[in-house]
Amino acid sequence: MKVSQIPYLRYTIEEGRADFEKFSVAVKNAISVDDVISARDEFLSNVIDFMTSASLSSCRFTLNTKDEFYQGEKEYYDNVTPLFQQLLVQYAAIMLSSKFRKELEGKLNPRIFKSYEIAQKAFSDKIIEELQLENSITTEYSKFMSEIVFNFEGKDMPLSVLRGYFENSDREIRKGAAQALGAGLHKNAEKLDDIYDRLVKVRDKMAKKMGYKNFVELGYYRMSRMDYDAQMVAKFRKNVETDLVPVVKKLKENIAKKFGWDKFMFYDNEVYSVGETPKPILSVDEIFKAALEMYDDMNPFVGNFMHEMIDAEAFDVLARDGKWGGGYCTTFPKYKQPFILANFNGGCGDIDVITHEFGHALAAKNVFEYGDIELEVGGMETAECHSMGMEFFCEKYMDKFFGDKANKYRYKHLMDALSFIPYGVIVDEYQQIIYENPQMTPAQRKQTYLELEKKYRPYLSYEGIEYLEEGTRWQYQMHIYESPFYYIDYCLAQTVAIGFSIAARENYDSALEKYLAFSRKGGTEAFGDLVKNAGLASPFEEGALKKIAAMVVDIVAERES
Repeated sequence: MKVSQIPYLRYTIEEGRADFEKFSVAVKNAISVDDVISARDEFLSNVIDFMTSASLSSCRFTLNTKDEFYQGEKEYYDNVTPLFQQLLVQYAAIMLSSKFRKELEGKLNPRIFKSYEIAQKAFSDKIIEELQLENSITTEYSKFMSEIVFNFEGKDMPLSVLRGYFENSDREIRKGAAQALGAGLHKNAEKLDDIYDRLVKVRDKMAKKMGYKNFVELGYYRMSRMDYDAQMVAKFRKNVETDLVPVVKKLKENIAKKFGWDKFMFYDNEVYSVGETPKPILSVDEIFKAALEMYDDMNPFVGNFMHEMIDAEAFDVLARDGKWGGGYCTTFPKYKQPFILANFNGGCGDIDVITHEFGHALAAKNVFEYGDIELEVGGMETAECHSMGMEFFCEKYMDKFFGDKANKYRYKHLMDALSFIPYGVIVDEYQQIIYENPQMTPAQRKQTYLELEKKYRPYLSYEGIEYLEEGTRWQYQMHIYESPFYYIDYCLAQTVAIGFSIAARENYDSALEKYLAFSRKGGTEAFGDLVKNAGLASPFEEGALKKIAAMVVDIVAERES
């Protein structure tokens, strides 16, 4: 079935309550552990119906944020999702208190029960109204950002298209694009500040209603983190500051020296090589044809899955008016179908979509085949290993997409990966500071962001760029508004993905098999165990970043030559 043919039917809160009541009665009357498992299986099939309907409505809203029907459906799920969440927490409580608990833990993965315990800490009936408000505000932001246009070179364009100019080899064009970005954000500054202020306030309110000091602890529980906490993340950030930032700083300064720049500017951050920045040499249709050839050669299972995705028309990659400006992979669980949305702009990022988001989709496929719907693909740190890892395994095939500029792409891709980590920890630490100090004014938030830029990206300047020089780069980082505390998972995963890349240089087939095994396990094992079993160093391990950085420097020198 093609994705466009999947029928949409609203799954109502009334249906959810009726299905939950049926489950509750069944467990109460259970005379064996098998009875409980049977009731669980039936209830989870109803949960899958809900997840599918919510995902379809959200997806079709992002495909066209002007579609009034799906605007209404998105609004419905914004309102009732907290009520469904309430049912799921009650479901978890029943499972935790079952008289067959010990037997259940012997038949089900113990991590499921750990997830139930976290669910109790992440939700309370007291905050349903605040959750509904939070959902409506994040939808407001998503719709707002999809409708903002930026005027550059006499043309209005969405952010996704404008950002493609930051890879242009002409520095004046990049500078102009940065000025257009700043001007467009400045024009909407009051709205952007207001939306974020409301989000911070409502999240702080719900945390305090639940008895937490601030939103930080609640935010971690909402991310369903089982394997690490804020203290471990703080240590990781410190390691980035001491072991990685000096290395990235030196690499970036070498680039500036090579180009003859007095200052390394914000609009220089996507450029690495003298001459034209590598761009795909293929049309959109040709990119997908080359991707099929790549995955067929890489591995039969991987290749077959790419064919399934193409046949289902499970990609939407062309930018257009009204389309949500980001990129994602989602799933429609009832149909065991992943789906990828992106906004191609002719740059390197178009190929990253074909590799990164496909890694997510492949992991989702593995959950449908081997995993448990409650544990899914694992935490976000695990999920991002799937996507970022696939990017590196695809490097071998970049000649297909970039021709004689393939090595330039590989050099850029590795540099992007390494230099992303300091930016990612800026986003994470920024959010921690904001939620620990929810009464900050917009001006104080911007100053905080600037200070973090100096700490983690001391080589980069925003000087002279309208609005952005005030410390507002974060305002188009959608995760900050929509998914608090998600972003650090990209950093942890990037460390693991670089580890896979280094392993693939030594033995590609062996590293790929370990990656696929990692992906198949999804959330059934702890993150640390998954990494260890793949033969890689944990991002939290002392000295791991220093070791990886040193190896990357050697590879960068090789690719640069």
